[in-house]
Amino acid sequence: MSALALAWRLAATAVSPLLPLHLRSRAARGKEIAERIPERYGHGAARPDGPLLWLHAASVGETVSILPLIDALTRAEPRLNLLVTTGTVTSATLLARRLPAQLAGRVTHRFVPLDVPAWVARFLDGWRPDAAVFVESELWPNLLTEAARRGIPLALVNARMSARSAGSWARAPGFARAVLSRFTLILAQGAEDAARLRALGAPDVRVPGNLKYAAPPLPVDTAALERLRALAAGRPVWLAASTHPGEEALALAAHRRLAPRHPGLLTIIVPRHPERGAEVAALAGDLPLARRSLGEDPGPDTAVLVADTLGELGLFYRLAALAFVGGSLVPHGGQNPLEPARLGCPVLLGPHTWNFAEILRRMEAAGGLTRIDPGTDPAGALAEAVSAMLTNEARARAQAEAALSIAAEEAGLPGRIAAALLPLLPTGDDRAAAPGGRGLATPETSGPPETGKVDDRV
Repeated sequence: MSALALAWRLAATAVSPLLPLHLRSRAARGKEIAERIPERYGHGAARPDGPLLWLHAASVGETVSILPLIDALTRAEPRLNLLVTTGTVTSATLLARRLPAQLAGRVTHRFVPLDVPAWVARFLDGWRPDAAVFVESELWPNLLTEAARRGIPLALVNARMSARSAGSWARAPGFARAVLSRFTLILAQGAEDAARLRALGAPDVRVPGNLKYAAPPLPVDTAALERLRALAAGRPVWLAASTHPGEEALALAAHRRLAPRHPGLLTIIVPRHPERGAEVAALAGDLPLARRSLGEDPGPDTAVLVADTLGELGLFYRLAALAFVGGSLVPHGGQNPLEPARLGCPVLLGPHTWNFAEILRRMEAAGGLTRIDPGTDPAGALAEAVSAMLTNEARARAQAEAALSIAAEEAGLPGRIAAALLPLLPTGDDRAAAPGGRGLATPETSGPPETGKVDDRV
């Protein structure tokens, strides 16, 4: 164990008496579910019979990306059970809403334990997963160390390593190499991520593609969509989606500039964090406004709809003529541009989009997005980009079609990744020695179907 890993282990143990207070404070702010806080200490194991694969997705984006992988895994191995852990309430809520009813008995959700050695040990000893899959960049040293100590095969899928993160890890090369060497298999989002991971000491990195390309279209309540379309009939509608602090004010300022040129304009703002709805509404000043969370509908004179609810982006991407995707006019790194692209909604983005650099290079090369150069007047630049889309339907349609073609390219990726992960589970004579002792029967009876074969990219 490296000196830094030992220091982390000792520090996590030392601070653990203070963490219950921290968790109670988070629960008071709606960031934890009070009755489920024991899960953060590793309690609540209820291991099902049969093979168990543990998937850990930190938050909403990672959870959305593994939904098609969950489907592919359960199709490929009908007896497989899945434990899915997340770290946020919103991701747990989203999983419950999006998980198909037929999988409810095979997929169990728990909140991931905090990275305290004793709590992690309690979690692993209770669940005894046969293999574990971490998503994107969830690299908790104690969790990985304890899993490896128990002989649990580990994989990192849709692995992401930004240049900034790689620079931080490179300052502790021995620690980085020790953490990454825990993984039997690493499947990176793109070539640049793979190169950075290899440079940090990851032993086996492959580049099958990005799971975010393969996510299904966001769901919609059809009745709610038809109702809102009727309420907004004949009006130009644009959307500021997944916005972060600072961007709502720009969207509202853009609305004030656009309204004289586009009579009846309806601006919809969906804050990335719905609990900010009241804060966003207060920014609107004298603009007539409705809040979705309060059950308010946009009337004929409503200028702004604040959609401060969870899980309804699919509704608003279908309703709007175009969408500005947030986190990109402020230095956050951008939110997922493929969500509107899959629904044929033209995409506008600011300059700060490093979270999706590779996807956006492909979309941009295909003519599938519009970049906003904020310059010295970001509200004006946003207003001009929105106006150009509202007044040129042919351009908007061509851009949306180009983006959709990129979004549709990786439909088979979940099956390929599932086929790469299933060999991590013990089979045949290996079952008794496996961490859970309940692996797959044999490769002949439980292997993935032909459609899930691993190709050269995995």
